Amino acid sequence: MAESQRLSAADLIARARQGDAECRERLFTLCRSYLGFAARSQVETWLRRKVDASDLVQETMLEAYRDFDRFEGRTEGEWLAWLKKILRHNAADFVRRYHGTAKRAAGKEVPFRDPDDSLARGAPEPAAPQATPSQEFLQLDDELRVTAALAELPPDYQEVIVLRNLERLPFNEVADRMSRTRPAAQMLWLRAIRKLQEVLGD
Repeated sequence: MAESQRLSAADLIARARQGDAECRERLFTLCRSYLGFAARSQVETWLRRKVDASDLVQETMLEAYRDFDRFEGRTEGEWLAWLKKILRHNAADFVRRYHGTAKRAAGKEVPFRDPDDSLARGAPEPAAPQATPSQEFLQLDDELRVTAALAELPPDYQEVIVLRNLERLPFNEVADRMSRTRPAAQMLWLRAIRKLQEVLGD
């Protein structure tokens, strides 16, 4: 295993800043999956017909790579916050490009989800008295680790976790989006969470 694969994000940042090309590449590779899932929360349903979230990821990666010398942080949290800021800016550009600049009634405006509302915070069902163990499991600080593991899951597992925990949709809407019944969507989500735990090894 290459040394760069054993380093933390903070170590990769430090070495990349010192000119270590391998660590720089590893740092950006680690972030691709993370940005992919974060982009999903930025591309609302109406816009997905016109642009793929991967376009946002690609543009964000290119800008971050180009402007890496401007990044002044040292920690993984600062690095992810910087990437999410670039992602949010690019998402807003996509909206302006496709949504037009004409003024619209407030009821027709498409709200953006805050990219700081990360996958790791979970998505409790409205009016639920407390988070379930599976929801508490997703309250992890290591977002890169979680999204890397999520990227290894089957597409339907990824989809249900993204809809439920990243986009924070109630199960009725998750079921509708995935053309399933609510009980089926809930069971799929539970299986997906268990599989994610398995991949993480916790």
